Amino acid sequence: MTAHPATRDPAWMPRVFWTLAAVVMLYPLLVATEFKPWLLFDEQSRKSTLRFLADFFPLVASGEFLIMVAKETWRTVAIATAGIALALVLAIPLTLLSTRVLSISALSGRMAALPFVLRQTLRMALVVLRSVPELVWALIFVRVVGLGPTAGVLAIALTYAGMLGKVYGEILESSETHASATLLRNGAGRLQTFFYGILPQNAAELTSYTVYRWECAIRSSVVLGFVGAGGLGQQMDNSMKMFNGGEVATMLLVFIALVALADAASAWLRKELG
Repeated sequence: MTAHPATRDPAWMPRVFWTLAAVVMLYPLLVATEFKPWLLFDEQSRKSTLRFLADFFPLVASGEFLIMVAKETWRTVAIATAGIALALVLAIPLTLLSTRVLSISALSGRMAALPFVLRQTLRMALVVLRSVPELVWALIFVRVVGLGPTAGVLAIALTYAGMLGKVYGEILESSETHASATLLRNGAGRLQTFFYGILPQNAAELTSYTVYRWECAIRSSVVLGFVGAGGLGQQMDNSMKMFNGGEVATMLLVFIALVALADAASAWLRKELG
């Protein structure tokens, strides 16, 4: 005799309930977004897709074109790396100034009014930085500094500073505070407390997240190129506008290889630093 599902699995009813609840909540969202995946299999859609894919062949592999792609690929990596470097310049001091575990006044239990206001202001600044997508920052900086990599570097720097600052702060706040509190109570400065009490126990996690964000920045730098922020994305956009599908396909393959290489380098760095 087959046992009732609730007998075999006591959590069966809650799982069924939450699954049905998720479906009920998801349905109006699908309706609001006019999500109709069956249109992908419509005859007209299939013809358009096949015609679009056919334009990707043959791939362009001339020497001059590949040299240009190599230069733009290197520029893409440079944009991402420079953007992350500038983001760190902003994120690290903002994190240290907005983190409660480095507050001397908070040792007594309640933070003083002025430090509290300062920390909340800096945290709000981090919220503003990461709330504006890098694509929007790029559109702004393209108008300010013109077309080219500078706009991409600045866009990545601002958005990623907000992201890094938020996560860095959460990592530091969730760490063991006994050592840092002891150092502060015995007269150590904030920087001394950070370097000797907080950083050693969180260095691997902070470094791992930074490397992951660098990997994400490489992807973002290609997208930013579509609004004129330089790199491989800008060349891809130019080729698409000129209906050079073969060039686009070649650059897509190069971009896939670049992301795979960045992913491998990121994994290796995290392993070495972990």
